[in-house]
Amino acid sequence: MSPGFERIGIAGVGLLGASLGLALKKRGLARCVVGAGRRRETLETALRLGAIDEIADAPADLASGTELVVLAAPAAAVPPLMDALRGTDAVVTDVASTKGLICAHAAATWPAPRRFVGGHSMAGSENAGPEHGRADLYEGAVCLLEDGSGLDPAAVGTVRALWESVGMRVVPIAPDLHDALLARTSHLPHVAAAALAALAGAAPLTRDVVGRGFLDTTRIAGGPPEVWRDICLTNREALLESLAEYGRRLDGFLQLLQDGDAEGLERFFAEGRAARRGVTGE
Repeated sequence: MSPGFERIGIAGVGLLGASLGLALKKRGLARCVVGAGRRRETLETALRLGAIDEIADAPADLASGTELVVLAAPAAAVPPLMDALRGTDAVVTDVASTKGLICAHAAATWPAPRRFVGGHSMAGSENAGPEHGRADLYEGAVCLLEDGSGLDPAAVGTVRALWESVGMRVVPIAPDLHDALLARTSHLPHVAAAALAALAGAAPLTRDVVGRGFLDTTRIAGGPPEVWRDICLTNREALLESLAEYGRRLDGFLQLLQDGDAEGLERFFAEGRAARRGVTGE
C-alpha cells in the first residue's frame, strides 16, 4: 500500500528534488510538499511548476510538522544540512551519489537509533534545474538504501516506502560497498566522458564529423560540474583506485597497439563486450 504523507520537506529543488515533488503530487502521496534551497529564483520556479506547495525560509524549518525530509543536494552539501536537522522528529534521507562520508558523519553525530537513512536514487539526466523536473523520473529506476547497524527500523521503512511509492526498486547496500561499486560504474565513466569530450573539443571538429558513438559516450559530460566535483571529492579513495586500474588497462591496450598485436586487440574488445553483456544482460 502506498504511504500517505501529510507534509514532506525537500531541501534542494533542482532536477531531483523537483521531480520528487512532482511525483508525490501526481500520485497523491503528500498533501503538502515544502521546499528549501539556496536560490529564491529556483524555489519560485519549483513553486510555479507545482513541484512544491510552500517555500521554507531555511532548511532547518523543513522539519517543522513534516514526517520526512529529503536532502536533494550535492554530496558535499549534505552533512551541513544533516547537522541543521539533527534532533528533529522528522525522518531524514538524501539522494547523493556517494554514501561513505555522509553515512559516517550521520553515525558519528546522530543519536541512536538513527533516523537519518542514507539513500541514492539512481535517476537523473545531464540537465539541471526544476524546469527539467519530471513526475516519471524515478519510475523503474533503482534506489540504493543504506544498510547497516544503528538505524531506526521505522525510519528505514519510511524511506523505503517513499521511494517504492514513486516507482523505484529499493536495494539495501553498505555505504563503503556502494562507493566502491559506483566509482566503477558511474564516477569513473563520467571522468572518462569529460576527458573524451575535452579531447574532441581541442580539435577542429564540427557536428558533421561527430557520430552516434561519440554522442552516446560523452552525453553525461553535460552534467553540472559542481555536482561532479563534489562526487569526486567525497569518493576520492575509491575513484583513485578505479582510475589506477583503468590506467593499467589503457596501458595494456597501448602496448598491444604499439606492437601491432591483432589477436591481442581483438581479445581486448571481445573481453569488453563479454563483460558488458555480463553486467547489463544485453
